[in-house]
Amino acid sequence: MKRTGMIMAVAIAITCGATHANAQEWTGGYISGHLGFSKIPEGSNNTVVFDKNLDGDFSDMVTTAAGANAFSPGFCVGVSATALPAGGCTVDDDGPDFGGRVGYDWQSGRMVFGGLVELSAPDHVDSVTAFSTTPAFYTFTRELSWVGGLRARAGYGGERVLVYATGGGAWARLDHSFATSNTANTFVEDADEMAWGYQLGAGIDARFGKLTAGAEYLWTSLIDEDRYTVRSQGPVAATNPFILTNAAGTDLRRADAFEFGAIRFTLGYRF
Repeated sequence: MKRTGMIMAVAIAITCGATHANAQEWTGGYISGHLGFSKIPEGSNNTVVFDKNLDGDFSDMVTTAAGANAFSPGFCVGVSATALPAGGCTVDDDGPDFGGRVGYDWQSGRMVFGGLVELSAPDHVDSVTAFSTTPAFYTFTRELSWVGGLRARAGYGGERVLVYATGGGAWARLDHSFATSNTANTFVEDADEMAWGYQLGAGIDARFGKLTAGAEYLWTSLIDEDRYTVRSQGPVAATNPFILTNAAGTDLRRADAFEFGAIRFTLGYRF
């Protein structure tokens, strides 16, 4: 009877110890790297907007002296080949996404909560072109240098697998540029290379001792609409569409945030 009691006590102790170990499987710090593919979605709001009276409202229509829409030929995604829309535009390339992160997780039962800091380098060059009736093209281009993220994550952790959602703030450095075939006006750039936004995603990690391997989808949205503005001004005739309303000129900028999604494969080490 005593022996049976001792065996039961040892079994209970082993079970409790194992349960506790499993419950703490995901508690601790880690480092990881990722490699994947990042893509700008089709159908983004790729247009150029105008502030012709310089009041900060970019909902104006630039008109000719006759009152017609000076940008009636429209817009295209990419860099224009000629001054006419019929010449077409080059398609922006999507590219690889690589980077690394450090983080820490806490586990309570099967629930896992944590935070991480990440630095990544998605390979994106994103352009949009506006066409005027002159004819002329006006191309805005932005290129990502790097993206930082400070995110929380929460999920369900088994003994070897963690399924999670993640979200938080993002910041990035962007290189902006402007090109035009308009040689009559002068153009002055006002640029802020830093942009801020958010990231949302989900993923799965599998653990093999101290090592982890996983997959993740992450959506990034950066507020870039007001980070780069170009002012078109004189010296030109007073009937020029860009100075027709305000002699100081007209401000031009993109209308869309910088948004892209990435599928990543991760490899990490847990301490």
